[in-house]
Amino acid sequence: MSETAVHAETPRDSGPAPTYEGVDTARPPRWRLALRWETALVAILLLTLLIGSNGSARFFTGTTFFFAGLNIGEIAIMALPLLMIVLIGEIDLSVAAMLALSGAVMGVLWQSGTSFGVAVAAALVTGLVGGALNGYLIAYLGLPSIAVTIGSLTLFRGIAQIILPNPTTTPFPTEVATLGVLPIPGTQVPYSIAVFTVLAVATATFVHATPSGRSLYAIGLQPEAAEFAGIRVTRVRFELFVLSGLVCSLAGVLFALKNSSASYSAGFGLELTVVAVVLFGGVSIFGGRGTVAGVVLSLAIVAVLQQALTQQQVQAEVQNIVTGGLLLASVLVPNAAAAGRRVRTALRGRGRPAPPPPTPAPTP
Repeated sequence: MSETAVHAETPRDSGPAPTYEGVDTARPPRWRLALRWETALVAILLLTLLIGSNGSARFFTGTTFFFAGLNIGEIAIMALPLLMIVLIGEIDLSVAAMLALSGAVMGVLWQSGTSFGVAVAAALVTGLVGGALNGYLIAYLGLPSIAVTIGSLTLFRGIAQIILPNPTTTPFPTEVATLGVLPIPGTQVPYSIAVFTVLAVATATFVHATPSGRSLYAIGLQPEAAEFAGIRVTRVRFELFVLSGLVCSLAGVLFALKNSSASYSAGFGLELTVVAVVLFGGVSIFGGRGTVAGVVLSLAIVAVLQQALTQQQVQAEVQNIVTGGLLLASVLVPNAAAAGRRVRTALRGRGRPAPPPPTPAPTP
């Protein structure tokens, strides 16, 4: 990611976002809105834990949280690049299809006798190429990201279905397949969650502690002004979609290992869950607002909720309804809160006395 020029920067703990020349990043106070939403997410997480513990006497066990992490791991990994893409006002709906395509490439190469390391490398290169395709069409040709990624979603799944001779491939080597289903020795932490933790720390450091990362907010708020301020908006867009392809292909490798084989239908429908957790984490669909901490809390809520519903033998269809409800809530609640603030501001302004008329200038 290229460095961008910051003309005036405030300390991280002072609250306001950095000021870019020609870019209004101080209106409204984004960090306060994020803080309030993250506080609400903490309360929701605690409530979810309480509901889960009431439904099962064995809820607070290492096994429960291991399976919660195992089920959310690949979703969590794909949510990180999507967070940055949404911050700049774009969207990527091809994340789950790239997961399937990269897993299919790895599976086909392994099935044909290629070494496992080469198969994994090919899967990651597939993600880079797919992300570059999305990025070029969106950043350099100016096509809308929602239309491009819906098209690439279909394209990637179609290619995966063509290259796989069967719905699934032969199982992967036991010594590596266990990485997808067993915890790190001595812990109850899945390998996918360990990968997510490393990527989440890197993402948080980049977004919140570097000029290039903070420039994503400026692009999401006012892209034209950000370009005028010296931020290379087109290049940033392209690089983020390339990064998304690479990270989603890594998730595809882990997903294939977890299932011990590759399938062209892998992760079908997961793109909606990924979008839901990002938006529910407080990232504005219009760009310019959101934090990594909010998305991490959102992922924790979804993971705990899904595991609680599973332990209570709730059908998968009901779990899909819950995911859809989260997606709606993530859009409706922040907008309703913003409308409430506008009403309160208008009422306060109505109650203030009118300013006195200006004093006429004395006549000579």
